[in-house]
Amino acid sequence: MLNAPNLLSALRLLAAPFLLVLAWRGLATAFLACFAASLLSDVLDGLLARGLRQRTDLGAKLDSWGDLATYAVLPPSVWWLWPELIRQEAVFVTVVVVSYVLPTVVGFVKFRRLTSYHTRGAKLSALLMGPALLLLFGWGFPWLFRAAAIVLVVAELEEIAITVALPEWRANVPSLRSALRLIRRV
Repeated sequence: MLNAPNLLSALRLLAAPFLLVLAWRGLATAFLACFAASLLSDVLDGLLARGLRQRTDLGAKLDSWGDLATYAVLPPSVWWLWPELIRQEAVFVTVVVVSYVLPTVVGFVKFRRLTSYHTRGAKLSALLMGPALLLLFGWGFPWLFRAAAIVLVVAELEEIAITVALPEWRANVPSLRSALRLIRRV
């Protein structure tokens, strides 16, 4: 199953420790460049998987693990690089962290694995959150981050609802509505 989308996801997964090293060394510009490349690879792997018709369960899992690794290293990294900014945006940062962690925990409790739904809401949230984080950390501009945090909360609540509704693990469920249709078919 070695294909371009899976390779991009695997590279994003491998880049996460590198992000930590850059942050620990105080290399903010290099960190932002690597983080931007990681975000871009996240967009590209999905586009390639759909465009080349190479969507697989393995690809969905690699993508989810790449996302998890990237967003897991983000809190300590940004704390090391921009502690004052994190204090200033503490409420929204907390909302974002909880919004990422809670659906992951619910998925692990129910299915003992990452959910890998890749919902439309999650995609919209990622499209907003990536540039929002770059604007926040690169230039101190918080407004897009705050708006993206609200979209993220809604998207992650949908993911929790999907997890609660589905009787068994399933990848690539685009919405709660789709999950409910799947349940009715069974």
